[in-house]
Amino acid sequence: MLRLTPVVKNLLIINIVVFILQYVLQGMDFTGLISLWIIESDNFKPYQYFTYMFAHGGFGHILFNMLGLVFLGPLLEQFWGPKKFLIFYMVTGIGAGVLYSGIEYWRTSQLESDVTAYVIEPTPDHFSRFADEHGQYFNSKVYDFANDFSKNPEDPYYINQSKEIVKGTYQSLLNGSSMLGASGAVYGILMAFGLLFPNTQLMLLIPPIPIKAKYLVLILGGIALYSGLNRESGDNVAHFAHLGGMIFAFIMIKIWQQNRDKFY
Repeated sequence: MLRLTPVVKNLLIINIVVFILQYVLQGMDFTGLISLWIIESDNFKPYQYFTYMFAHGGFGHILFNMLGLVFLGPLLEQFWGPKKFLIFYMVTGIGAGVLYSGIEYWRTSQLESDVTAYVIEPTPDHFSRFADEHGQYFNSKVYDFANDFSKNPEDPYYINQSKEIVKGTYQSLLNGSSMLGASGAVYGILMAFGLLFPNTQLMLLIPPIPIKAKYLVLILGGIALYSGLNRESGDNVAHFAHLGGMIFAFIMIKIWQQNRDKFY
């Protein structure tokens, strides 16, 4: 029978309460207030590095995150003790948000630079290149527009419309891109489990097959890295936050292992 340790139990309760509040307080945009927005956005607040990890985007989102927490978290809490486990959870969750912010800041700066360059010289070729380089922000209709623009390169309507599309992409990223969820901290827990108990067999839900913890960490880390570097249109998963949780977990555990007698 699954036994919830004190910190895991309290984290589970907090996540469930916040999830309920997200629906009760929809009119107040409670979710928007506690999600982590990119730094350049007017919606960004420093406290969001803490609050974002307790909010979720839907039932499936919170379900899978909490399953990871309650199945693996108690073993780490028993191994480390409540205080050390809580510190680990918070640092990996906040660290995931920090890496996400850093990557998004770089992406936003690149996009802003490309938008500025396009507005200066709006041509069909430049528009097509912009759409190809930033395809994750568009749907297939943008290529229909690019085709029409190429047939009317001097038409003021298409020139102005292309500028609006390009500038709208940047504004959409600023005001429509935020992150939420405990995934970064949960991926941190998974990394810790893989490092501390590498040969322990874990049972996957989909597909329901056993796999050693160390291999699961490698697979999920590889997926997060590949997906983050090759984002497709409509992909709203914060892959680098997952990777960030794993990276901070790895660093913390290595430091703790080197300073085993000095931690408390």
